[in-house]
Amino acid sequence: MRLATARDELLPLYDARVQENAAYTTVVLLGRVITSLGTLGAVTSAVVENMFASDVAFLQDFYRRINAEGHTRIAVTCPECSHRFTADLAGGRLGES
Repeated sequence: MRLATARDELLPLYDARVQENAAYTTVVLLGRVITSLGTLGAVTSAVVENMFASDVAFLQDFYRRINAEGHTRIAVTCPECSHRFTADLAGGRLGES
């Protein structure tokens, strides 16, 4: 996923699907900013709309972390030893996951 531009956030507002149902904004927006996903050649709004709701929720949170909070770190706890640490969801540089 890459950092969103103002254009990424504005263009969905002109999409007929978004005008009909505002909740579709997330689908269109994620389809614009996800640069790669597994072995898929391209990620489009059609791909996003067929994802499980829990996967879309994860991607929405990831989008928020990158664009609003400026980081992709998350606090986690080891289920075996209860050690708490921070993990980077991006695995790389900010906005280039």
